[in-house]
Amino acid sequence: MTDTPDDSLTEARDAALACLLAEPDFPGWSLAALASVLRRHGQAEAEAARLFPGGAPDMIAAFTASADRRMIACADLTGRGLTGRVRALIVARLAVMRPHKEAVRRALGRLARRRHAPLAARLLAATVDAIWYAAGDQATDFSWYTKRATLAGLYGATLLYWLTDPSADDAATLAFLDRRLAGLKTIGQARARLQRAMPCAGRLPSPS
Repeated sequence: MTDTPDDSLTEARDAALACLLAEPDFPGWSLAALASVLRRHGQAEAEAARLFPGGAPDMIAAFTASADRRMIACADLTGRGLTGRVRALIVARLAVMRPHKEAVRRALGRLARRRHAPLAARLLAATVDAIWYAAGDQATDFSWYTKRATLAGLYGATLLYWLTDPSADDAATLAFLDRRLAGLKTIGQARARLQRAMPCAGRLPSPS
């Protein structure tokens, strides 16, 4: 099958970022850092700006999208209920990012800046969407919103905990995740609580 232009661009971006992430000491999210790495790999420095015209935010967005795709490809969802599938996907997401913890740390540092707040929200929403769809969610009513709000809080808290977890296998983070899931009892119960707290629910547009 012939790649579409978008497919080719995605592959080229992924390949360029792989070179950057393979550096022994992560050099940072910048076009200058990427250009330097590409030069050492025998590629034109101008490729950095061509692939990521928006600079570091484009690079971080591409890295996040790649991690979402790899998460779905790696997660073992066989024989699990909804909460189990969500857990498996989060575990897979952490495993995908584990070799690049410093890159993730610096990406989150950039996204924490006020001017990048819209991008941070979009990337979190995309990851949460990817988890729900991969877990088998097909909601198109109000629960679409509440499911994503609940999972965004859970995933965000787990990710921040993971950044401070020194264990090689994320053991402490997975224990934290399990405590959060147990505290929710079920994602459905948390969703119901959020729905009761939002009397305007019936006026929200359908996401479909």
